[in-house]
Amino acid sequence: MGNGMCSRRQKRIFQALALLAVAIAFVYGALVNYELQKQLKKAEALAIKYQQHHESLSAQLQVVYEHRSRLEKSLQKERLELKKAREDHLVYKLEAQETLNKGRQDSNTRYNALSVQHQMLKSQHEDLRRQHGELQSEHQKLGEDLTKTFSDHREKYLRLQQEKEQEVSKLKESIYNLGVVVLQQLEGRSLDMPALDQLYNIYHDLSYIFHTYL
Repeated sequence: MGNGMCSRRQKRIFQALALLAVAIAFVYGALVNYELQKQLKKAEALAIKYQQHHESLSAQLQVVYEHRSRLEKSLQKERLELKKAREDHLVYKLEAQETLNKGRQDSNTRYNALSVQHQMLKSQHEDLRRQHGELQSEHQKLGEDLTKTFSDHREKYLRLQQEKEQEVSKLKESIYNLGVVVLQQLEGRSLDMPALDQLYNIYHDLSYIFHTYL
């Protein structure tokens, strides 16, 4: 009897402990489940966040890819333009060099022609200068000769004029004396008509010569 009571009591204790263990296990399971649910929600939120971040990164990466593609196209275009610019610059440089060489050649040719022309003009200038000196000397000599000739002619003219005046004076005196002689002869003796006509003609001729040439 006593053993039966003990076994029932032990059984009840065991059941109580089992219930307690079940309760504890249930509470623990509930806590674990709650914690797991909480962790799951956090994981889902984190996954969503990671997904959004991944999508954002994907979009940014797509933008980067597109920008890189545009940059590559722009770079390729710039390379082509640079290559074309270099080729154009090379052509321009060659043309400019050719033009410069041609310009130098033309300038040298023109300079040589101008030098020859300058030498010719210089020689002509020297000749003209020499001719001018000769002409100036000749002109000076001619001026001196002309002055001397004019002086000689003037002296000769003055001398001739003086001689002419003297001759005129002598001729006047001779005519006057002749007239006096004629008058004296007419008063002293009678002349026949031929002699008188002859004396008159001589006087008339002398008067005509005097008035005409003197």
